[in-house]
Amino acid sequence: MLPTLFLAHGSPMLAIEQTDYTQFLEQLGQTFKLKAIVIFSAHWESEVQSISYTDGVYETICDFYGFPEELYAIRYPAKGSVQLAERLTEMFADGGIEVRKDRSRGLDHGSWTLLHRMYPQADIPVIQLSVNPFLPPETQFNIGACLRGIGDQGILVIGSGVTVHNLRALKWEQTSPEPWAVAFDDWLVEKVQAKDWDDLFRYAELAPYAGMAVPRPEHFVPFFIAMGSASPQAEAKVLHRGYDLGTLSYLCLQF
Repeated sequence: MLPTLFLAHGSPMLAIEQTDYTQFLEQLGQTFKLKAIVIFSAHWESEVQSISYTDGVYETICDFYGFPEELYAIRYPAKGSVQLAERLTEMFADGGIEVRKDRSRGLDHGSWTLLHRMYPQADIPVIQLSVNPFLPPETQFNIGACLRGIGDQGILVIGSGVTVHNLRALKWEQTSPEPWAVAFDDWLVEKVQAKDWDDLFRYAELAPYAGMAVPRPEHFVPFFIAMGSASPQAEAKVLHRGYDLGTLSYLCLQF
């Protein structure tokens, strides 16, 4: 059975940089044998749960600006899978979640930058899904729970986001992490490993520096979705932890 993952996509530069984190992603991609990838991207927001619906090759969306031309030249020509999208739609329906099929959207950088490092051949079918940042954490968890057991079929579920994501608080010349960013992640890891769902759902009022770490929740909700999609008996494991620009977290978890 495949686990579910929460992976930090951080800066788009991870697609071309050589760092400890990109090396980790490359090694992680060699860890699992899988048939398909289901990825929830913080960069696709919709009120209704949306799902890519195509058998064709995705457009590579460069939804960022001000980066080197080398980055904009990258293409990640993965294909979708209508058959898998239909199966996921049925699983969501069983959980009472309305789904909208999207036949035209490509892969945004919340998906392809990670996958480009993990599976550079782009030969594994990908289904990209949206997030609704305005739903409460319990609902995000339940969205993920609709997909429980799909790892038994060789399908890897990834929540792509960032735990500490405050672009106004970045320290551009700083190499060491800010203590408040570390404190938020420390609390998060402690609660996840203790399976303290109630406190996690109330992170906004209980976690230290939650308002600084999560000024807007679109990058954080993939964490709850990934956590919810795992078996309740699964043990949480920290796969990687690091920080960039003082506050941008690269905390990655396996459930």
